[in-house]
Amino acid sequence: MTILGIDPGSYNFGYGILQLNKRQIVAAGCDSVKISRKLILAERLTEIYREMNRIIKEYKPDIAAIETIFYGKNIKSAFTLGHARGTMMLALANQNIEIREFSPREVKKAVVGNGNAAKEQVKYMVKHILNIDITQKTQDATDALAVALCEYNKEKYRL
Repeated sequence: MTILGIDPGSYNFGYGILQLNKRQIVAAGCDSVKISRKLILAERLTEIYREMNRIIKEYKPDIAAIETIFYGKNIKSAFTLGHARGTMMLALANQNIEIREFSPREVKKAVVGNGNAAKEQVKYMVKHILNIDITQKTQDATDALAVALCEYNKEKYRL
């Protein structure tokens, strides 16, 4: 089984991959995709859709986990992020990939044990849980791997 974790964004988004053999993680990795800031929203969404399809084709995930929107003070940013998430979910749904959603708090609790954990704590725990070097990876990429780990924690009890 392959789990794809996604940390959504309209300019940058991260993705993390966990390869499972029954209840064991046998491979893990993550990366991020940068979308040009010069593009208008519709063009960025098109690029996000293309990149998601590339990732799906390359890794062939069985299930995807995506982080929900964290609503801050800027409502326009929340709507833009919603468009990006919707585009990512459409690419997944078009390939019949099951989608699970987790709040940032759920992800932090699943990985660190504390829903209020700092991003640095999440990255530290991801590195130690998976025993991989992610020091050169972006925050988006390591957050996506944390989302995949959150799904793994839920999934291992379903197997």
